[in-house]
Amino acid sequence: MNTLIASLKRRLLLLVFLLLGVGGAMLAATWMLVCIVFAPHGTRPWHIAIAFDQLANATTGGNEDETISSRAGRLQREGRGWACVLCRLLDWLQKDYCKHSIGV
Repeated sequence: MNTLIASLKRRLLLLVFLLLGVGGAMLAATWMLVCIVFAPHGTRPWHIAIAFDQLANATTGGNEDETISSRAGRLQREGRGWACVLCRLLDWLQKDYCKHSIGV
């Protein structure tokens, strides 16, 4: 019975985090859009973008403290297909983006 209660409490806690996370993501996306329009050269939109990037990396099985481009930069050295494609795409926006983002 204690195992069942502990399992239910864990699920309830994860549900609370999910709701808070969705609310936070909506607020962050709105704030980032405002920053893009009114303060594109500030640091805040980049901080929010990095947070979204880290979230996407964690969601796809990467380290939660690393960005997708950092992960792709490391994996590109090993010739991983998806990483090479992503890095080529990002290179179009900024030369050697993945290489410079390793460790971010």
